[in-house]
Parts: sequence; C-alpha cells; structure tokens
Amino acid sequence: MAKKISVGSMLSLIGAAALLFASMKFPWWGMKFFAPQYPEGLDIVVYPSKLEGDIEIVNGLNHYIGMAPFSNESFPELKYLPGLIIGLAVIFVIIALARRKALLYIPAGLLAIGGALGIYDMKRWLSKFGTELDPKAPIELDPFVPPIIGENTLANFVTNSYFTTGSFILGAAFILTILPFWLERRK
Repeated sequence: MAKKISVGSMLSLIGAAALLFASMKFPWWGMKFFAPQYPEGLDIVVYPSKLEGDIEIVNGLNHYIGMAPFSNESFPELKYLPGLIIGLAVIFVIIALARRKALLYIPAGLLAIGGALGIYDMKRWLSKFGTELDPKAPIELDPFVPPIIGENTLANFVTNSYFTTGSFILGAAFILTILPFWLERRK
C-alpha cells in the first residue's frame, strides 16, 4: 500500500495552490527608470497576464535608441501564463488530496522547473530588446542587456529591475511545496 502523507503535508500543498492563485493578482517583476527629466521615475510593471505602467512613455523614449516597442501583444507568455498557473494549482490540490508520498516531488519539481524557465524567458526578452536595436535610430548605442535584478545605467537613465510581490508569493508557494519533505522525514 502506498504511503500516505500527513494532514499537515496535505494542507501545505493546498496552501501552495492557494498562493499560486493569489500570485496572479500581484505584479511579479518591475523596472523603474530614472533620469533628470523623470526624477519621479517611469515604471514598467509585469503581471502574469499584462504589462502596466508608463509603457507609452518608455516606448517613446526607446524609439530614440532603436528599441522595438513593447506591449502586452509582444509577449505571448502573458496569454497562456494564467492558464498554466491555474493548472499547476489544480495539480497541487489533486496531489494533496491523493495524499501519496511518492507524488510529493511533482509540485516542487514543477515550480523549480517553471521558475528556471521563467528566469530564462525574462533574460531572453531583455536580451532581445536590448541587443536588436535599429541601426538607423537617432541615437546610436552599443547593444546592452538590462539585468533581471539590479541597477543599470544607459545614457542619462538609471534603471532598477526587481522582483515584486507576486514573485515573493511564488517563493512562499515553493517553500510550502518542500515543507512536506520535512514534515514526512520521520515516516
């Protein structure tokens, strides 16, 4: 007979699923641009399903360096990511209710793989937008890749990239997926 996980482990996985759902309501990543003409800063805020912030102003400025404009349509991931998140949450609940110890690796593995793919995808997009500059742009700059986290200076702009609330909620969900390994360690 398959070993059953404890009620605590089951609740931990259900909690992880709830956090996955909750993360969709919060931004996951952001970038803030500061310059003398924008001392209050300009924001790009990325949710799992949309971009928000000063997108039009940033696109207008990026035009001068030959960067392609970006929008919700530029990132196909924003269309299917909410479905993936809901699907993961449902899988977590099913595994929690099945209470089979052998299935515990699936939620943690899915979140680890999903996180790695998400970081790779972000780096890919930052690289694409920063290196595929129009050579006929009014201002000629060397190609660049903004960091996923941290500060970058480009001309008179200083940008700060950062993870935000939704990412921290995902981190908490990951902790709840590995907590059952500790809870089940003596069984």
